[in-house]
Amino acid sequence: MLLKCGARVKVVAPRINETLRRLAEAGRVTMIERTFRNADVRSATFVFAATNERATNVTVREAAAARGILVNVADDPELCDFIVPSIVRKGSIVIAISTSGSLPMLAKRLRQEIEARISRDHVRYATKVGGLRKLLMKKVTDRIIRQRILKEIRKAPVSEIASMSMKELRERFLPGS
Repeated sequence: MLLKCGARVKVVAPRINETLRRLAEAGRVTMIERTFRNADVRSATFVFAATNERATNVTVREAAAARGILVNVADDPELCDFIVPSIVRKGSIVIAISTSGSLPMLAKRLRQEIEARISRDHVRYATKVGGLRKLLMKKVTDRIIRQRILKEIRKAPVSEIASMSMKELRERFLPGS
């Protein structure tokens, strides 16, 4: 997810798995194959401590905290300055799910269940109604009328809106546009 957001990622680990090795070979992450040193956090904006050794995670947390850098310690919400939600992203629909760090596996399960329920029609609906809403904001200055139109749109089934062209949507919900 960090790479999708354009982050520059540096991984420090004594052993590197194949996925990380491929990312490093492709130039997508910087790999440092050794144990953690306090100076490793020096240029970080934020840090993830995700080892299977609590003592190492605490050391990483302390090094980051000493420099005022936010840190997330995997599987230890008490040591976290921030939590990372599980994200569903389909088109313009983005849903973040969190258990406040207490049960990441439940957040993942919920993400999978929600993701499975979001159909192509939901994505089309979001795109079309989002475009229609922008047009509505420009053309209808009266807030009460805008709200009435949006309420009418909300009453229509998702599949119906998703199957309509933008022209049909404008004619139905924005007469005279």
